[in-house]
Amino acid sequence: MKKPVILGHTLALLFLLNSCATNPVTGKKEVMLVSEGQELAMGQQSDPSVINQFGLYPDQKIQSFINDKGKKMGAVSHRANINYQFRVVDSPIINAFAVPGGYVYFTRGIMAHFNNEAQFAGVLGHEIGHVTARHSAKQQTNAILGQVGLMGAMIASPRLAQFGDQASQGMQLLFLKFGRDDESQSDELGVQYSSQIGYDAAQMADFFRTLQRQQEQSSAEPVPDFLSTHPNPADRYERVHQLAAQWKQQNGSATTKLAVNRDQYLRLIDGIVYGEDPKQGFVEGNAFYHPELKFRLPVPSGWKHQNTPQQFQMADPAGKALLMLASAPGASLDEAAQAIVKQFSLQPSDSKRVTVNGFPALAFVADQVQQDQQTGQQVAGVRVLSYLIQDGKSIFMLLGAAAPADFNTYVSTFTSTMEGFARLTDLSKLNRQPERVRIKTTKTSTTLSQALKANGIPEKRMEEMAILNGMQLSDRLGAGMLYKVVGK
Repeated sequence: MKKPVILGHTLALLFLLNSCATNPVTGKKEVMLVSEGQELAMGQQSDPSVINQFGLYPDQKIQSFINDKGKKMGAVSHRANINYQFRVVDSPIINAFAVPGGYVYFTRGIMAHFNNEAQFAGVLGHEIGHVTARHSAKQQTNAILGQVGLMGAMIASPRLAQFGDQASQGMQLLFLKFGRDDESQSDELGVQYSSQIGYDAAQMADFFRTLQRQQEQSSAEPVPDFLSTHPNPADRYERVHQLAAQWKQQNGSATTKLAVNRDQYLRLIDGIVYGEDPKQGFVEGNAFYHPELKFRLPVPSGWKHQNTPQQFQMADPAGKALLMLASAPGASLDEAAQAIVKQFSLQPSDSKRVTVNGFPALAFVADQVQQDQQTGQQVAGVRVLSYLIQDGKSIFMLLGAAAPADFNTYVSTFTSTMEGFARLTDLSKLNRQPERVRIKTTKTSTTLSQALKANGIPEKRMEEMAILNGMQLSDRLGAGMLYKVVGK
């Protein structure tokens, strides 16, 4: 009995030894089950999912800016051979992330919160650092070795995740959280890369402080995504400042003035959409409104909600039920039903033709059969109620999912919500415009607080605007100085 065990350990050891690769940044050998070719393929496969999930922000100046700076930085990185791709995606969340293979994404939310090019460059270098040090590939290797499944960010329980997450495994890589060592290494690389293309890397630390202030503004608000996926220990601000100073000293540029480019950056983002964009849909009161698609949908009281260009999700606070709205495939209600049944491996038990506020619809109940891991028998893992609603050539899928034992508890909520789908006619909702960052110039020396008041910013939003500017309300602005406000 011992020989097979010894042989098994030997084979495993040989497998690991043959799976070693040299880290481009450290030069050290490390176990890596994901080849560079596989890594590049992951990025190519993930990119369409990311764009489909968020959409590209429609501003060519900003897209050209990130691409230009990114290409320059990629050329001085430890993996200059990669064909890096850089995108600004149309999301209000404050985040930047990279996937294997050199695909780097910034949200318009994070672009709105930078206050100079050097802050942007530091974070850009940090994200490129995750690519050059192969952190995502290493995480994938750890997942393979530990047989740990990748999980995306969900607002409901993992049992219901398949209905709320229609993205590929490559998309799920975005939600991997790096360890402190990886983050520290990426901070170092962010300092190095941004300094190498001429920027003052100390500004990156100042931006971390801006994010921390936003998190602390209200304990009821979620942690900014950049902080939730990028641990921010208390000493990170000081450490990045020290790294920037050390880089200057070691590279003979201690007396050289590295670029900050505040005014250039603020002029670049003048007019950028701030917060939720109503045209993508918005929640107000207990309803979800979509001005472009011209419909409204009730939101159950107290339920969490999450909106993306791809779908609108709602979940009860206990995470036992999920409601989602998305476009359905097919040219008819019957075709759409067949596609959904196939996509989610459903077994319908009941269906009927109905009319929902003048729209033709098809409603059905179905079970998703799963194998019980203990008995091996087929059991109903999740039960769903779905309404397919046709509006001209468009078909909308409304789907409510819960465990069979909980389904009857939620079916009335599912039904009332789905049958509340209606045409949106309220002009105040149809014509809702997004807020935008507006760049203003002081005429005389003043404080930020006084400048904001002069632009009609209400008292309740003063601290929000101070954080957006990366300043304190008491900070003085010299005559002719640029600063941010938010307005229509």
